Amino acid sequence: SSCLSPRFSLSLSLLSLFAPESLKPNSVCSPMANLLSDFEGLPVSVITNDGRNIVGTLAGMDQLTNLILEDCHERVHSPEGTEQVPLGLYIVRGDNICAVGEVDLALDKGIDFSQLRGEPLAPVTH
Repeated sequence: SSCLSPRFSLSLSLLSLFAPESLKPNSVCSPMANLLSDFEGLPVSVITNDGRNIVGTLAGMDQLTNLILEDCHERVHSPEGTEQVPLGLYIVRGDNICAVGEVDLALDKGIDFSQLRGEPLAPVTH
């Protein structure tokens, strides 16, 4: 089974036929990409290594766990409230992902984010 989204299979197939060997996609999937394939088409929250919280529909991913999110927004937390900044279609690099989780839409819609206050997340340190 492939960890690649069916939407991108054709373009990767063409790349495999015509690209030089150094540019051909690696067929080995990361363990995270295999786990995330179950979330495709569902709303997810992505926490990045620099502390950003991006929420959107998981449209696809590749073998490097680069994520494509549709209809997404960033939730920017501050002591004054939480702002939701529209991003639209967005790509998150796999090496910048700290955590990914499915969003419960019923619970999410019941939250008044303008009243939610908090400090921004700190970046991940290694």
